[in-house]
Amino acid sequence: MSTVAPARTPGLPGTEVAALEELFGLAAHPANPVGSAAVVDADERGELLAPGVELLDVFGLNAHFVPAALGGRFTGLETLVDVLRTVYRRDPCLGLGYGAGSFMAGANVWTAGSTAQQTWLAARLLDGGPAACAYHELEHGGDLSRAGLTALPGADGRLRLNGRKEVVANLRRARTTVLFARTDAAPGSRSHSQLLLDTEAWDPRRVRHLERFTTAGMRGVPLGGAEFTDCAVPHDSVVGYPGHGVETALRSFQLTRIALPGMTVGLLDTALRTALRGARGRRLYGAAATDLPLSRSILAEAFADLLLADMFVTVAARSAHTATARAGVYAAAVKALVPKVLMGAVYRLSELLGSQFYLRGGPQALFQKLLRDVQPTAFGHASRVSCLSALLPQLPLTARRGWADGEAAELDARTFTPGEPLPPLAFADLAVTAGGRDPLARSLLSGAARASADDELRDASRTWCAELGALAEATASLGRAPLGPSAGPGAFALAARWTGVLAASACLNLWWHRPSDGGEAVPGPLAVRACLHRLGAHMDHHRDPLPAALAEPLYAELVRRLDAGLTFDLGCRPTGA
Repeated sequence: MSTVAPARTPGLPGTEVAALEELFGLAAHPANPVGSAAVVDADERGELLAPGVELLDVFGLNAHFVPAALGGRFTGLETLVDVLRTVYRRDPCLGLGYGAGSFMAGANVWTAGSTAQQTWLAARLLDGGPAACAYHELEHGGDLSRAGLTALPGADGRLRLNGRKEVVANLRRARTTVLFARTDAAPGSRSHSQLLLDTEAWDPRRVRHLERFTTAGMRGVPLGGAEFTDCAVPHDSVVGYPGHGVETALRSFQLTRIALPGMTVGLLDTALRTALRGARGRRLYGAAATDLPLSRSILAEAFADLLLADMFVTVAARSAHTATARAGVYAAAVKALVPKVLMGAVYRLSELLGSQFYLRGGPQALFQKLLRDVQPTAFGHASRVSCLSALLPQLPLTARRGWADGEAAELDARTFTPGEPLPPLAFADLAVTAGGRDPLARSLLSGAARASADDELRDASRTWCAELGALAEATASLGRAPLGPSAGPGAFALAARWTGVLAASACLNLWWHRPSDGGEAVPGPLAVRACLHRLGAHMDHHRDPLPAALAEPLYAELVRRLDAGLTFDLGCRPTGA
């Protein structure tokens, strides 16, 4: 069995990933300073892997956070995910600790910052300096509207910071910080702003750095904080319009909510690789563990989960270019569903390994770290509940306008052809709501209507079209019920069902838009059917294991890729992990 879809078109993404893979070298080599043994040792010490930081400096990872128009190498969300996923495959702490904060900070400035601010931040990042994005306050969690740190004007006109930010990645290391603060004492949604700050210019007498917060996973990521006391910062630090901090965050989140789960697919890749190696070498009942059908089924299901996550992320990432104003729905859906899928797969693999997963030494030592590191995926940056809360208010209007309208637009076909060129990402076009339009769901309906009678996925597509119809009917019963955070569990369940429909549309449309000469096409429908079966399980449509007719070919492909040194995602590229 070969790839679920043809390997991506050779070009920039593959070239960048190949160069990074070469720098990382063979993970299993004991003398490799960025190999698996070194990664585990750094985690035991609770430190960010120093040779890994140096390697990413040499690679120039920061350039991938800066748009090409500003001198960087960011040409699209899909490419960024590919590059950062390569880092996550080697060490999730390095991916989060070195890169994610800089990307989050940059996304806000590229979305709403002035030309001067964008130019300044681009120069700082290209010079190699890390950036931090300081949203979090423990007292208020993810509720940005209640953030308490203030930046109010003093007598000299400069803003004065007072308060705390906590559990912020890289705040002590960062040369630049995007900080979310209250800039108006009045209540309401226009009382907060984002500030672009030169961290090196902070008055040390007015800033007290907090010690690292102890965590179960991501031990190497410097998660610190800072307490400000009447700390003056320039009056022109505000990103965009004063009072638009929440709106800017909601717009930039649309990129990070896609990218961060997409990067974390690399974590599952390594967890699956580690578990497969361990199972092949483990003897149970007089044979290898992988001789047992249950073991092969667990491995095949984890592989299907990985492909499902990658397909959804890929389509969402490309839709940010082709349907930018609708990206908020797909970003929230990805963040609500994909971390759940990834976490579930890693936990199942831990059950397969048995007591071996618990060991902090030996060939499977990396797995226990990955099991801990995957957990922040579900709540870091934005929790599943907050993402469903973003979807829920848009659901009734979308059900009326975006699905029932037979003339509604589909997604541009380029959205479903990974690796093909896309128009530049128009950050300024990111919108807080999608206006009741859902071209991805429309693409499901249209694609199913066009499917030929001999399409092997025709029945599956009709099943998911029926689910969309049932969702529309159930949504109509919401009436005037509250659709905010105080909504009932039933309402949130409808938003969760929407994420399932969107993921199914992504999988099916990647199949329908596959190139006619894209290599071995036979395994394609098998793998997509396996992904849709797993999606049904995640949506509680059934609890059936993957049928042997799907699990066995998928397991065979998994072994083929392992032995060939290829990644398990859609890219199917060489890796030394």
